[in-house]
Amino acid sequence: MFKGLEHTAIASSDPERLANWYVEHLEFVINFHYDKFFFVKAANGSMLEIIPSNGELEQAKPADPGIRHLAILVDDFDQGYELLKSKGVRFEGPPYENSGNRLVFFRDRDGNLLHLIARPKPLA
Repeated sequence: MFKGLEHTAIASSDPERLANWYVEHLEFVINFHYDKFFFVKAANGSMLEIIPSNGELEQAKPADPGIRHLAILVDDFDQGYELLKSKGVRFEGPPYENSGNRLVFFRDRDGNLLHLIARPKPLA
């Protein structure tokens, strides 16, 4: 009956601008929009809905309660990292390895925490 997450919503002071950031930086596509609401879809089918916010984002710390980051899966970590770096993305620290996985944290245009991850073996 329950099939899983269809999308996750992010509130933004400028939804169209943030949607385009995901298109330009992470190869998402805008697959649907109406009024000021934008759905962006990744190559693997996962989606974000970007909705209008009331105000600006207050940056949370990684261990604060609630949703803390979005993990962006890549098949070539070095290529993804270099591409983001060439587009001016600022990283929270250097890339590192954890249990064989390669990761690096960064923020989107609005300051939402993301991380790039490459896994030698899928979780499922």
